[in-house]
Amino acid sequence: MAIATFGAGCFWGVEEVFRTTDGVIATTVGYMGGTTLNPTYKDVCTDTTGHAEVVQVEYDPDVVSFDALVDIFFANHNPTEWNRQGPDEGTQYRSVVFYEDEGQKEVAERKKAELAASGKFKRPIVTIIEDVKDFWPAEDYHQKYLLKRGMSVCH
Repeated sequence: MAIATFGAGCFWGVEEVFRTTDGVIATTVGYMGGTTLNPTYKDVCTDTTGHAEVVQVEYDPDVVSFDALVDIFFANHNPTEWNRQGPDEGTQYRSVVFYEDEGQKEVAERKKAELAASGKFKRPIVTIIEDVKDFWPAEDYHQKYLLKRGMSVCH
């Protein structure tokens, strides 16, 4: 098993996209990249902790590759939006890939460069690629939020 961590706006929809992907064993929503120890949702929503809302994905690399997960990440949010996605605004909604090792870093950087060169977007890709930080799971009520409410996202 392997781990990948992505931030692409509000973590509810992002989790659902990855949760329903073949080869994904488990997903956990939480917070990464900030300075506050054991932050709460209320803390992160102040936009002062430095954390991003993220989804940590446990996956089987024999079934789904990190390359494929990065493609899913880029296909399911707007990577040209700086610190926002849709109506959600703040650093906690930034587009970010937290890499576990140099292999993941290389893949994320290559995929970002390929997307930038593709001409799909008129504005620059602002996705941040940085090394993994402490992961703080979000409160239980955030876990599988859309699933618990009978909602889903198409991908």
